[in-house]
Amino acid sequence: MRILPRGEIESLERTRVARLRFPELAGVFSDRASRLRSLAESSPLADYLKLMAVLADAQQRALREFTPPAPDAKQVEQSFEHNMPPLQPATAPRDAPAVLGLLARLLDDVIKADGVPAAAAEACAALRKRVDSAPEGIEEIADALLAAGYDSVDVDPAAAPFVMAALQVYWTGMAAAFDKDKVPSGPFGVCPVCGTPPVASVVRIGGKYDGYRYLCCPLCSVETHLVRVTCSHCSETKGIAYHHIEGGSEAIKAETCESCKSYRKIFYQNKDQFVEPVADDLASLALDVLMGEEGYTRSSGNPLLWQARGD
Repeated sequence: MRILPRGEIESLERTRVARLRFPELAGVFSDRASRLRSLAESSPLADYLKLMAVLADAQQRALREFTPPAPDAKQVEQSFEHNMPPLQPATAPRDAPAVLGLLARLLDDVIKADGVPAAAAEACAALRKRVDSAPEGIEEIADALLAAGYDSVDVDPAAAPFVMAALQVYWTGMAAAFDKDKVPSGPFGVCPVCGTPPVASVVRIGGKYDGYRYLCCPLCSVETHLVRVTCSHCSETKGIAYHHIEGGSEAIKAETCESCKSYRKIFYQNKDQFVEPVADDLASLALDVLMGEEGYTRSSGNPLLWQARGD
């Protein structure tokens, strides 16, 4: 494998760089589940990672049988005309009963799964009852998660990962219908398909992706190429630095920007071919603590970990 230097990447014609990397639907969530279980073997967060692995397996089963709604053709056309993501949660219609159905299925699967801690099963059962008795409250949580904000509703951190998991299945299914060559570039720093900020980035290996860095969408699972040594938050190319925990994995680093004082994690497949952005980000919270102590702000969160307001 040869890692291309920044200048050489920029000199390549755009058509020679795979701008988007769509997920393999047959394994997008099951691969995450496998990685979560692997990471749990040596993690102080083992119980939580194993629970999220059970949830990811449930997501894969749900995605396999889910028929996503067709995007609104007029809205998609308008998005393309204005170089905007066609599946932005704020503008793309959301089939509330479909999302609630996905959530109910995920919760039922987790509750029935072997090895789920009693407390987690009880929390899932309580949330399952809310799906039937107070669906409007679930919809408020979904709105807050999609907006990545805390102002509209005080989100229960225990419920958030499960609601987000249903939204991930829904949006990943919808995104798969798009032709990657027709998706507009969109605004900088967000997914060109759904407009969500990336959870992290991965320097890929293999085939046409070899040596290129891709920003990973935590909602629709689409990855977008971004030239390396570039801040994924503000696009600055100066003052970029990389940090990792001494003695830790060389496959995990925090990419910091002195211009905006933010960071996102970057993972290297040539150091660990099995890295998975959502799973590895979740399992490396110690690096987040370190970056916070150094005065950097995380650019965006992890979909499987929601903090209570004020935390």
